[in-house]
Parts: sequence; C-alpha cells; structure tokens
Amino acid sequence: MVDRLTPEARSRLMAAVGGKDTAPELAVRRMLHAMGYRFRLHRRDLPGTPDIVLPRHGKAIFVHGCFWHGHEGCRLGRPSKSRVEYWGPKIAANRARDARKAAALRRAGWSVATVWECETRQMNKLAARLRRFLAA
Repeated sequence: MVDRLTPEARSRLMAAVGGKDTAPELAVRRMLHAMGYRFRLHRRDLPGTPDIVLPRHGKAIFVHGCFWHGHEGCRLGRPSKSRVEYWGPKIAANRARDARKAAALRRAGWSVATVWECETRQMNKLAARLRRFLAA
C-alpha cells in the first residue's frame, strides 16, 4: 500500500494526534460523571499517568485507541499494511509499555481497567462493565 501523503505531510499529521482528551476518553468521562463519579485526570504522580483516576475508590482507568495500542481481535486494531517493519515493533512496544504501567499501578495498590476505543460504541455494555469495576 502506498501512502498518498508526502513524508513531511504524514509527519505533521501524526504529530497532531493527541494523547489526551480524545473522543473515546471524553465519552468515558461523560459517562462516569453522569453515573455520579468524580475523578482526576492524567495524574502524573502515578505510574503511567492514567487517563482517569478515582482516588476515593483506588481505581485507575486507561482509555486506549485500538490501533495505537494493538487491540487484539478488533477491527479498529488491525495492524497497518504499510511500513510493517515500523508499525509492528511500535505497536508491540506500546503494548509492552501498557502492561508495565498497569503492573506498576497494581503494585502500588490501585485497581486498573482498560477501556478500548471500540467499547465506546456500545455505551450500555461499557456502563455495566465500569459499574462492576467500580463496585468491586
């Protein structure tokens, strides 16, 4: 597959992709707020800087984009067909980093959940899963 953008244009486009306040993250935040939960965002003093932290409950939530974090078996998480030699190791490194961050939080006494981008398309199921996680 050939990239339609020049390397410079692709670099600008990829540099503009943000890691905070993504649409899936905002959807999860709106849902938690509507459920009555109050939380903190992007706590840099915690391992991995979780996207959403509920200190009173000892819970941390990461909201992952399916492509960027290599969501197995997900249509949105399919590996790129272009530049496989770049994207394969990149996504694998992201997954390994995610596992290290979650493990460090658990060692520090936090309960950790990961919400995938594709899960925000079925909000009722996601709400039920988050209720179970937060009640545990």
